[in-house]
Formats: sequence, structure tokens, C-alpha cells
Amino acid sequence: MNKLLAPFLFSLISISTAQAGTLSISNEEGVALSKVMVMQTPMVGHTLDTSDMGYPPEKVLNTSDASYTLFSDQNGKVAFDSHQGKSVRIRIRKPKYQDLTFEMNADENRQVSMTPIVDPLALAESQPANTWLSALNFGDDELLKKQYVMQCGFCHQQGSHFFRRPRAEENWHEIIYRMVGYGSRLHDDAQQKLPKLLADEYSRLYKNPAHVPEGTPWNNYLQQSRVTEWPIGDAFSQMHDLLHHSNGLIYVGDNLQDRLFEIDPKTGQYVVYKLKRESDDQHGGLMANRLSAFPKHEAFSGIHSFAESPKDGHIFITTSYQQRLVEFDPVSKVFTNHKMDEGYYPHTIRSDAQDRIWFTMALSNQIAMFDREQEKFTMIDLPSRSTQEALTVSGMGVILKLIDWGLPLANLFSIDEKSTGVPLPYGIDVTPNGDIWFARLHADSIGKVDSKTLEVSMYDTPFLGPRRLRSDSQGNLWIAAFPESMIVKFDPKTEAFSEYPIPVFPLGSETPYSLNVDTVRDIVWVNGNTSDALYSYDINAAQWAHYPMPKRVTFTRDIEIAPNGDVYTTNASFPSWHIEDAQPTLIRLQTDYKSIISPAPEGQH
Repeated sequence: MNKLLAPFLFSLISISTAQAGTLSISNEEGVALSKVMVMQTPMVGHTLDTSDMGYPPEKVLNTSDASYTLFSDQNGKVAFDSHQGKSVRIRIRKPKYQDLTFEMNADENRQVSMTPIVDPLALAESQPANTWLSALNFGDDELLKKQYVMQCGFCHQQGSHFFRRPRAEENWHEIIYRMVGYGSRLHDDAQQKLPKLLADEYSRLYKNPAHVPEGTPWNNYLQQSRVTEWPIGDAFSQMHDLLHHSNGLIYVGDNLQDRLFEIDPKTGQYVVYKLKRESDDQHGGLMANRLSAFPKHEAFSGIHSFAESPKDGHIFITTSYQQRLVEFDPVSKVFTNHKMDEGYYPHTIRSDAQDRIWFTMALSNQIAMFDREQEKFTMIDLPSRSTQEALTVSGMGVILKLIDWGLPLANLFSIDEKSTGVPLPYGIDVTPNGDIWFARLHADSIGKVDSKTLEVSMYDTPFLGPRRLRSDSQGNLWIAAFPESMIVKFDPKTEAFSEYPIPVFPLGSETPYSLNVDTVRDIVWVNGNTSDALYSYDINAAQWAHYPMPKRVTFTRDIEIAPNGDVYTTNASFPSWHIEDAQPTLIRLQTDYKSIISPAPEGQH
């Protein structure tokens, strides 16, 4: 069977066949409106016990009441098959129109009309963050803009509702100083230039909102799509990475609260497990002062990234604030901590066919490998770009101790445009032949570890900011070029890079944090974390698709793909109170791949 034409499990999506609970949506003249985003949320749900620091106690079964989002068909109609017989809240959204929110019975039929937005500021405020980001005038300094995007946009959106208003220059100085304390590597010159530039530019756009361009148009294939959101955590959570396990459950890590969420997408039921602490663990781990100003957190380890063992299904977890690798048995629910004697900031993680666990060490410029059979770590040092960098990397333990004592990193070392001293090994993946590939975000390079010899080969990238990468079924690497608004393919056989700009409007305004490859259907899924969207690129058909997410300020960091093609991600802004309703969620996108017939966005009507 041709995998592009493989039947998609689409029985959950019911847009025009339902006989009850149908909404008919039109404009004020009575003309039907298609591609209207309609979100349905239950008014009354399960009662959640939040007695453990505002979260459910661990190992207790909970139920998350899902919201569902559909898009109206060509006749302006949408019908849900969810929450039947219950009272629901409906929120209707379409670019250039005012949101409409009301309550109704899920079985009720109703006709509603939408009103255009006429106020220029309100219209600009309704646009996603990338439109405001694109409108900022950096003069002819394109490198400064990319530095701003890369170093000021990896925790939350730039251009979101929290930024698009006048602020004093001094306020921007304070914000940037705080962000450098959180780990931003914004170089010294940019730290001096940006406060005045941002104060002037956001004031200009706020006073002249017509300068903010329109966002990406919505296409007809959205009518064959459905988004499900399960609320998990709260405004103080950071739902960082996730794993679609072979047992059918989804595992999500709350980086700020050291909690692992185990969610059944069939029922919405979930259980919380707290990471195992050691007796000498301190609040904040090896970076205790990094989050000292954050209002609430229980980060002792900093749960980060996941990999499943192909042997027994055990889950391996990197903990960015400790020198350890965590193992979780999804059957016995027992955590095992594997202590490392060296290396700092375990980051992204993958497993290989030999059941070895590979992960990047972001602050010690290493690739780590854990051999499960021998219960042994191997640390592979990556090349430094200069003697100064080698000295900085070798002294990272001392630097972290000084930070722990309260001395801000910005006061220890100057930061140059190359982020010397912190090349930041980041994304990692295993190709079909067993080789391990990784990206170094600040060093503008990717590399390979030979799976047999452990020899390292490095390749400079012709673009800035390679963040996370994944292999496709043929062994090609697909790389998220974070400040470049594109993804890039690297062919290990020819050692050639091929660029694929993301079709975001305005062009060049996206910041792809990560991506994943559906190796069954040959589709690359991309995090569009500045435009409140996900993107897909069909490798064989050379076609893009754009999927707007239900909430404004949706910031996603990771993507997982189920065997049937369902796509999962998490609303993972830091802090989560930036999200439209301050509620992080597990997100599932279901779509009919065969309905995507054109790579070009269609105009609005």
C-alpha cells in the first residue's frame, strides 16, 4: 500500500454528519463563513484534588476534561460529537473578526453571526506574535534581529500580548538583565542596543497598529482537522517535552515542578508521579539561584527530555539541573537515578537499537552515552572553537558554583556574538544506520558520533541556530533553524544542506523550536511557536500545511507522532501564565492528510 494513501483513522472527526449540536456561522450580511475555529469546552467537569502544592497528589487517578476545536465547512457549519447532553462553552474565532463566546447545550442547534474588527489596534492585537515581531525595525542589522530572536525567544514568544505596548527603556534593561540571569546568551553589544530599540519600536507599533501585517491565512484542509486539548498543570508549570509511548500513553514532564504526567488520550485520565529526590538534592539543583525569583517551583532536578528503551519500554529522562539520568519503569512506576560523575545540563535524549541511551550535555560540550548492559556512562568531548572556550567549558563546574553563590553570570564573563564558551549541544537523534547526530545551537554546527568507533565528525551549518534535529526514513537529517524561519535537510551521503522556508505570513517571521519526522508517511512536523501554530511538510509531495492552534500565545517545544498519524505537543511557555488562559495543555492534532491538495495558503472569505 502506498503510505501516502494509507487510510487515516478519522472516525473521531464529525463535522457535517451530526444531526444535533450543529452551529451555523455567518457574517452580519448572512453569508456563510468557512474555516471558522470553534472551540467547545465543558462548563462542568471532574473535580480535581490540588492539595499537593496546587497539583494532584501523586499516584492518584485524575480526569482532565478535554476541549475540542473544529473548523466550519464551506456552508459555515460545524457539529461536535463530544460532551453530548452537557452544557458547554463555545468560543468562535476567525482572523479579522471579533471573538464570540457563549454557553449552550452540546445537543442544541444554533445560528450565530460574527462581527468584523474595525478598530486598527484591536485588529493588530488579534494577530499572532510573529506579525509584531516581523514589524520591528532593526534597520539594516539583520544579525541583531536574529540574535534577538534566538536569545530572547526560547522561553516564550516575542511580540506576544505581554510585549506589544509601550515600555520605558529602563524597563527593557531590567527585563534583559533578568533574562540573562535565566540563561539567555544575548551578547553584550545587543544588551546595550536593544532596550532603546524595543522601547521605540513597540511604542511606534502601538501608536500605529496598521503597520502590523496580517498573519498566515487559514486553508480549506483545516475543515478536516480536529484539535483536542487536555488541561494539565497550572500557570506555574512548564510542560516541556513529551513522549508517545508504545503502550499508547503520553508522558509529559513539568520542568518547573519535577512531575511526570502519564495521560491516557482515549479517556483523558492521568496520573502524576514526582521525581525521586536524593538526600543531598537542593532546591533548584546545580542552578539553585537561576529560578530564585520565580514565584513557585519544586524544581530539584528539572525534568527535561524523554526516550523509550526498545528493549523493555523503560523511559529515560534527562534532568537539566542534576548530574544524573533518570529511569522510569512504566509498569512498576519506580524511578531509578543513575548518577554521573561529570558533565553538566543533560538535555535532549534518544535511544538506539542496541538499547544504549544517548543525550547532549548542553553546558559541558559533550555527548553522553549510557550503556544499560554495563550500567556505564561514556562521555564524548566535542571540539571547542577556541582556547578561551576550552577553558570556559573545563571550568563550568566552578562557574555554576559561583552562580549558586548568587553571582550573576552576566557579571562573570562578557558575552560575544559567538557565545564563546557555551557552544550548547542541543538536539540529538539516531539515523537508521545507527549513527548519532547532534546540533550545537550557539556554534552553528551539527555533528556525528560514529556508533561503532565513537569518532566525532563536525559540519558547520550555512545558517544560524540549529536547534533540534530528527532523521527521516532514509537517514537524512531535518534541522530546525530557530532564528532563520526555516527547516533544513542535511544529506549525510552528499554532505549537502537544503533549505525549506516555512510558509508563514509575513515570510521569515517564524521561530521553529523543534521538529519531528513521521517516518511512516514521510512528513516533517514543525513547532511554529511564534505564530500559535504547527506546520507539516510532506517530503514526497513537497507540500506545506499550516495548522493554527486554539489558544493565543501557544508556545510548543516538542512533537510526538502516534502510529496512526495523530500528532501530539504541549503548550509549554515559560512562564505558563503567558498562555491565553494561563492553562498549559497536552494537545492532539488529527487531520486528513489526503485533504491537503495545495501548498499555498488560500485567501480569506
